[in-house]
Amino acid sequence: MARILVADDEASFRELLADVLEGAGHEVVEARDGVEALAALQHEPFNLVLTDQRMPRMGGLELVRRSRELAAPPPIVVLTAYGTIPEAVEAVRLGAADYLTKPLSSPAALLAVVGRLLAPEDRADDFVTEDPGTRELLDLVDKVAARDVAVLITGESGTGKELVARRLHARSGRAAGPFVAVNCAALPDALAESELFGHEKGAFTGADRQRMGRFEEASGGTLLLDEVGELSPALQAKLLRVLEDRKVRRLAGAADIPVDVRVVAATNRDLQSAVGTGSFRPDLYFRLAVVPVHLTPLRERPADIPVLVRHLLAKLAARHRVPPPEIAPAALTQLRSHRWTGNVRELRNVLERAVVVRAGATIRPEDLALPAAGAAEGDAAGTVPLEKEAWEREAILEALRRAAGNRGEAARLLGVSLRTLYYRLRRFGIS
Repeated sequence: MARILVADDEASFRELLADVLEGAGHEVVEARDGVEALAALQHEPFNLVLTDQRMPRMGGLELVRRSRELAAPPPIVVLTAYGTIPEAVEAVRLGAADYLTKPLSSPAALLAVVGRLLAPEDRADDFVTEDPGTRELLDLVDKVAARDVAVLITGESGTGKELVARRLHARSGRAAGPFVAVNCAALPDALAESELFGHEKGAFTGADRQRMGRFEEASGGTLLLDEVGELSPALQAKLLRVLEDRKVRRLAGAADIPVDVRVVAATNRDLQSAVGTGSFRPDLYFRLAVVPVHLTPLRERPADIPVLVRHLLAKLAARHRVPPPEIAPAALTQLRSHRWTGNVRELRNVLERAVVVRAGATIRPEDLALPAAGAAEGDAAGTVPLEKEAWEREAILEALRRAAGNRGEAARLLGVSLRTLYYRLRRFGIS
């Protein structure tokens, strides 16, 4: 089904991983350390990499860094002992797709992560809606796609901002070029400039080679600056200069490098209010918002619930290899009345749980595990009642159980970032 590279200095563990993966139909190539793994990546195509965190000559963290220099790096999963989880989180921040703890809790945990990362991405035409206002908005997106103008996509988390950005790219003259997405909220200040604009060898401690930034990677295509409202004032000024001059200068670089990039920005913040308070530059805002596109939250377009449910159930059933389930009328009524603070991402996660639990049988209201209506209303009013906290804690525990303890997978199931999940774990005292 896929070519997977396994890098681990422990032969018995490599063989264990190979047995599990080959038993699932994958082709496995083994490497004894990061040096061998990088050499394989430079000469052969792979769909996925599994690498140990600590190996002689080159460990998993460095392999993640070096792989970013490849033209089309595959997703990398870092395998780490429990005592080195902070290093694995650092690997995810630097570009690893996920991490797993050693020893593995079960072969199923490994295959669940592998299956998720090998699943095809949502297509640009997967924005499903029956809402007239949203259809009108998508018509606007299609019209401006061919025009090389900056687009600012706003909307709550989970409303489909990246899908709209991909739609703009797919319908533009840049469709054959790269689509590069950067989560600005995940860029620490110390590394943000290097991530966006690149660096030269010796630019800072650990910069042992030249590296292109995301603007150069996206040249000829589209660059999505997701959560652009989280950029620091200093980086906002540098971004504005790049947008005006269409040139970047790598950290410690002596020359400007022309870049041909269409910039699409996205945020769940009210940038106009941020401009008013001085936390976001007005000149950068107007540069990014040549065409503003605002996505309505799902709770304001309940007519989309039935069509989204049908669409998502078909996709999720295919992914988990179960027959497409029916949904009981009472369950559909419950879905229509829920507030969906997490929007389509939350709906998808609720349905995925039900698809897995029911395995092709009709989905009932109790399979949805939705909170009571009163909890949703309390949350909307700005308070968090005890029932809501209890439900949220149980939802996190359920996600961890389903992910066999893997926090990256649990965060995906919950539709939140890994950072948000760790905050919730500390808040609820979950070890």
